[in-house]
Amino acid sequence: MNPNPFKKCDGCGVILMATLFVHGVCPECEHHHSIGHKAWLDLLLDEGSFAAWDDKLTPTDPLNFVDDVAYPARLASAQKKTGLLDAIVSGRGNIEGRAVVYTASAFEFMGGSMGSVVGEVITRAFEHAVTHSLPIVLLSASGGARMQEGILSLMQMAKTVAARERLRDAKLPFISVLRHATFGGVAASFALQGDIHLAEPKALIGFAGPRVIEQTIGQTLPEGFQRSEFLVEHGMVDRIVHRHRLKGEIATILRLLGR
Repeated sequence: MNPNPFKKCDGCGVILMATLFVHGVCPECEHHHSIGHKAWLDLLLDEGSFAAWDDKLTPTDPLNFVDDVAYPARLASAQKKTGLLDAIVSGRGNIEGRAVVYTASAFEFMGGSMGSVVGEVITRAFEHAVTHSLPIVLLSASGGARMQEGILSLMQMAKTVAARERLRDAKLPFISVLRHATFGGVAASFALQGDIHLAEPKALIGFAGPRVIEQTIGQTLPEGFQRSEFLVEHGMVDRIVHRHRLKGEIATILRLLGR
């Protein structure tokens, strides 16, 4: 049970009963707050339709990486907090009765960062889609490649894109849903390789963050740079969809595509 029955909106600052933030959306300003992997399942998939795939893969520590905390300790903490073995959920489910491969980043697990396990699960998700002749709906929210796995995490970029190309060869749809925030190696690989890109309102999407870019080039960026609204105007995103309408929007797209 949530010990605090009230919630303050990060967008407009209003304080309301937490139960009024349906699916994490502020009822006053419609600011979209982060929600966890279970809430996303409940939001998008038909009740009782989800069957997980590849949820027993466990990350290792090939580099014996230590920063403030050893990597195995970070993993153990994230696993205890989320109930997941890594920052990804994948399986088969239904969206308004239509079967899909459903894969989603879990941002609450080390910022949704992509290491070897996340890359492997995403690769297998594309392969499952090909094997079962299903469309794939993939929700991204990530800070990028996981530094604790070094070059092994960066290798996942090429690996996932190669798997995505096999899906393209099979002529199966890939709907990419870009959540706040989607950055780094995830944005630079599979997340922006969809057939259709849907984004949440005001989501930050890009490779390097705006502050890093400004410091690097020594210039002030345009207002709203890297927000989903900016990306729609510049052709990087097809459509911005309110979270409450996302399931219906995806179902409509699948129906129009004959899936």
